[in-house]
Amino acid sequence: MDNNKELVERRMTYLTLGSVFFALLAAFSLRDNKKKIKPFDFALLGLSAYRMGRLIAFDRVTEPYRAPFTQTVPDSTGAGDTVEPKGTGWRRAVGELISCPICAGTWIAAGLTYGLELAPRPTRVLMTVMGAIGLGELFHSLTEALGWVGQLAREQAGALATERSRAK
Repeated sequence: MDNNKELVERRMTYLTLGSVFFALLAAFSLRDNKKKIKPFDFALLGLSAYRMGRLIAFDRVTEPYRAPFTQTVPDSTGAGDTVEPKGTGWRRAVGELISCPICAGTWIAAGLTYGLELAPRPTRVLMTVMGAIGLGELFHSLTEALGWVGQLAREQAGALATERSRAK
């Protein structure tokens, strides 16, 4: 019975959060706004939402803010840690939202879009900083992945060379 109550509470939280999201979206969509988002702002918005979603979901600096809703545990590979929601009901629903960088990024993108309308100058400053960091993070990930591929290729070449020398 308690499990069913927790599920209902969590679903009500999802419904409330979704309703707030769509109500704000509708309110901003109905505004008489002649401005359109420029392609540069759109790219900056995407990079900012990417970086800020990861900041909220994973970075240590935001861990104290996530602590009531999430826990950091070793991931299934044993190679690192992952953030998981904790608790029940509304607490778990919020934990699921903020432990998912795509979910958090959706809310962030909406907030930044509204910010471009309501307070464009500070919103662009924040988007510029977060967009630059987001782009840097993408380059870092690419460099790291290429390094792993290179290391694996070196190890395979070394193993092949060792195997060939033993065969002689």
